[in-house]
Amino acid sequence: MRKLIRYAILALALVGVFFLALWPGPAPDVEIVPSRPGVGRPGTSVAVRVREGARGVTSVRVEAVQNGTAVSLAEREFLPASTWMWKKGEVETEIPVVVGPETVPGLAEGQLTLRVQALGTGSWLRGPRAAVEELPLPVRFTPPQLTLTSHQNYAAQGGSGIVVYRVEAGALEEGGRHGVEAGESFFPGLPAPGGGEERFSLYGVPYDLANASEIQLVAEDSLGNRTAVSFVERWFPRPLKKDTILLTVDFMNKVVPEILSQTPELGDRGDLLANYLAINRELRAANAETLRELGGRSRESFLWSGRFDALPGSEPTSSFADRRTYVLDGQEVDQQDHLGFDLASVRGAPVPAANRGVVVLARYFGIYGNSVVLDHGAGLMSLYSHLSSIEVAPDQEVEKGQVIGRTGQTGLAGGDHLHFTLLIRGLPVNPIEWWDPMWVRDRVMGKLSAPGP
Repeated sequence: MRKLIRYAILALALVGVFFLALWPGPAPDVEIVPSRPGVGRPGTSVAVRVREGARGVTSVRVEAVQNGTAVSLAEREFLPASTWMWKKGEVETEIPVVVGPETVPGLAEGQLTLRVQALGTGSWLRGPRAAVEELPLPVRFTPPQLTLTSHQNYAAQGGSGIVVYRVEAGALEEGGRHGVEAGESFFPGLPAPGGGEERFSLYGVPYDLANASEIQLVAEDSLGNRTAVSFVERWFPRPLKKDTILLTVDFMNKVVPEILSQTPELGDRGDLLANYLAINRELRAANAETLRELGGRSRESFLWSGRFDALPGSEPTSSFADRRTYVLDGQEVDQQDHLGFDLASVRGAPVPAANRGVVVLARYFGIYGNSVVLDHGAGLMSLYSHLSSIEVAPDQEVEKGQVIGRTGQTGLAGGDHLHFTLLIRGLPVNPIEWWDPMWVRDRVMGKLSAPGP
């Protein structure tokens, strides 16, 4: 019996030696994930992912091949797995590479093949198994052509504008884009009313952008090839005004509990001033982000017509783009920018829609209290805040002049008034321009070849 057991153990040992000597690990799995569907002048970043879960990966080589010439983009070597199966080598790795004119000398338009060779783990007598994966990518360096068709393209700091143009098909393909860049803001182009090849971009100028050279009409194809054209013929700077807000404990005791009760996710900081500053800073920023998200979902079609109306019988108590310094007990505690008009009328005055639109927000909204946001189409929206009551619901269509609520002092408001803001893709812009019927006619609708609404 003991002899049989010894023979069995010897047989198992021989099988193990045979397995270790002759049986390599499997070939790795290779995945090539480019950030773009091809290669343009800026280059395309590519993630090369290699995995072999049994015994591990020993080497990876990434090459760009064009016209029979191979250029190495990356090579990695890894320690092999132990002979004993319970100790693996490198199981999974990701190698980032960039394919473009700067990494592939002599790269020409046409087609390129990205080739990845990965080796698994070999055995004592047999080499590692290899996996070879190839991905063909088109190469194109010519950017889309832009043709400006509108004239008298004037822009003001904190203002609005519209530019009309034609663009080649590359920017119209999936993954391409065209429109206006103003600082860090982008305003996508849309088909001009009436059909045809013209496109237009309704854009806003950031209130803190002081250089017209940062406003450009751009077109970019799916490979990142880009054309940029400066188009602003006249520039009107409007430096920020400065204002001082004197805080009081009574005021903070009035607004802070209300806002915290309506915005529990903000959290109680355990101190009145700390809570106020969190509202004035963090909640203000979160509200701005929500407005940008709403602006990105604006309807393409025009819903509005003619000038926008201000609150009837009102007087402004603050203007657009005031840089406010907040002072408590003689000490500066904060600084924020006020991006709208405060309009005061009688207490609880009816608030009409400034123009035709669709309700996209109707609720308590952070620092703005009870608020309504109307989408007027093509990225243009209006915000009505600090309301004592809301008389519309989300997705409701409203006509110009229709009452949507009543003035109040909810949110960060010291007294009964309406905070009114116009926004383009979520960027606040000066409503004074939109209150002027001649400006709307000449600077906006007059630029479109087909009649607007």
